[in-house]
Order: sequence, then structure tokens, then C-alpha cells
Amino acid sequence: MSLAVGTRARSLLGRTVVWDNHACMPLRPADESFLPQLARHRAAGVTLVVLNVCYDGSPPETAFAMLASMRSWIARHSEHYVLARTVEDIEAAKQEGRLAVAFDIEGGQAVEAHPGLVEIFYGLGVRWMLLAYNKNNRLGGGCQDEDCGLTEYGRRIIDEMERVGMVLCCSHTGYRTAKEAIEYSSNPVIFSHSNARALKDHERNIPDDLMQACARTGGVVNLNGIGIFLGDNDNTTQTLIGHIDHVVQLIGPEHVGLGLDYVFDGAELDDYVRARPDLFPPEKGYRTGLAMVEPERFPAIAEGLLKRGYSDGQVQGVLGHNNLRVARQVWGKASPRFTSEALREA
Repeated sequence: MSLAVGTRARSLLGRTVVWDNHACMPLRPADESFLPQLARHRAAGVTLVVLNVCYDGSPPETAFAMLASMRSWIARHSEHYVLARTVEDIEAAKQEGRLAVAFDIEGGQAVEAHPGLVEIFYGLGVRWMLLAYNKNNRLGGGCQDEDCGLTEYGRRIIDEMERVGMVLCCSHTGYRTAKEAIEYSSNPVIFSHSNARALKDHERNIPDDLMQACARTGGVVNLNGIGIFLGDNDNTTQTLIGHIDHVVQLIGPEHVGLGLDYVFDGAELDDYVRARPDLFPPEKGYRTGLAMVEPERFPAIAEGLLKRGYSDGQVQGVLGHNNLRVARQVWGKASPRFTSEALREA
């Protein structure tokens, strides 16, 4: 059931940097037909959306082609969209009524060839990266595999991420690897799109102790809107708010955010689920026709939290200001060696 959005919630959205920490466009570089749907985020009052450009189930070179395609499209539609290189870019986008866009990589296979790839991806706009995507890789273990733990190469990648200012994410990562990565990291760590295992027992969800460990780093647990991780393919606003509230009660409102994981091309998602049972095992509840929470529901989420008694400041934190704090602390923390001004402006 959708919540009616009142004046207070709409006013709050108007003065909030609203941050969707993960959304998925089709991984087809030559196909720009879905990119105009970013207008849905903008119309919903979202300030920044982080788009996936690659995951461990796709060839690593996909990331470069997707970055080229998306950056080109954003540049050609600069009246409504802007590449988010800095926190200041995001804040300016809010004032200008534009949608800021950054990128993420779901899994470390994209950087297995050399740690220097981290810096190259950062220069192209990638602002967070997972260690693993459901299965083990050279960096560590996935949440649906025999978790091998954080590897020495994984530690090298974390070191490089910290040097250039890329945020470390432990969604899709195995419990042991996530725990070891959180303990190893000197920066705040995030879960970019993970829900509460205490409410829905699924390997993609995370137990309370990992959420607490994340919060101790100063990081943020971002809740997603995928039905099988919320309940029995349940994508109601109230169920999502229930997950938000559980995490808030556990680790505090200053450590909670949103990464809805909305997939714009549902048919492509169905194809992935059918073609890759190793990544999406049907016995774990993966199915075609996954229910999702759409970006249009950000106002209803704000309304629901206000009705639960959250203060304006707490709602602003969940909607985006907590992720903004992490970005302010981590992004560009050190000067990359090879990211020239020419690359930044490319």
C-alpha cells in the first residue's frame, strides 16, 4: 500500500540531499534507450543515484564500455544530469535541480588483473566497489559460497581504495570476508544494498553483528527494495520501513541509508536469473519476476518514517545525509598519482 505524502515530508525532501546508493541500468553499452528513465529518480526528488557498471558475472571489460556510454550520455544531457566527482558536485546539483550520477562496481573481478585499476576506475567516477559478488574471487569470499576469507590481494585492493578515496562495500560478500574487511579497513565501510537477516533469513542479508561492526567504522548500512530480501517477494513500503526501523534501533539512525537496487530492465534481470543459477540459485528463492521498490517511493518512505516518530534530521540522515557524510570523509582522501585534470574533465 502506498502512503499518502503530506506537506511535511515534501518540504523535507526539498531541503534534503536524497541519495539512492545503488540502481541497475542494463549492462549493454550500445543501448542508451533506458537512460532517459533516470528522469524517474529526478522527478522523485532524488539528488544522487549510483549506477552499476559491472558485476562479477560479467566480463571485467564491461565496466569500461559502460562508463564510456553513461558518461557520454550524461555529458550530452547536462541540463538535467551531472557526473558527481565530488561532494560539492552533489550539493550543486541539489541547488540546480539536476540529478547527480556516480558509479559502482559489484565485485572485485574488475580489478583482479592489477591494483592500479582501482585508481583508473575512481578517475572515471566509480565511488564504491564490492569485494565479491555472491561467489569467491581473488579478493575474498562471496555470501553464497564457501567463504575463504579476505585474501592478501584483497587487502592490497582495500589499501588502494583507501589511497584514492573509493568507499569499500561489503554487500554480496561472505560473512568471514566482510568481518575481516571491516576490521582491516581504516575508513568507514558501507553495505550499499543489504537488508536485515534478523527479519528475513537469506544469505544476501546481513546479521546484526556485521551491521554493528559497520557502524563502529562510522559507515552506513543501506537497505534495498528487492522483494525476496525483504520477505516473501514482498516489496511494500511498510515492509521496507520495517527493515529500516530494525537497523535504526540496532545501530542508530546516523548509520542507515538506502540503496534500492532497482533494476530498470526487468527482462534482462530475468535472463540473468535463468542463465546464472550459480550466482542466483533457485533454491535460495531467486526467481523471475522479482518484486522491487521503485525510485518513485522515496517520498512515501520519508512519510512512513515521519509517521513512526522519526525527527526531520533523522529522516534526512536515512534519505541521504549519512551517505553524504561518508563521501565527505572518504572521497578523494588522498591525491591519486595518475588521475590528471584532463581525465577528471573527460
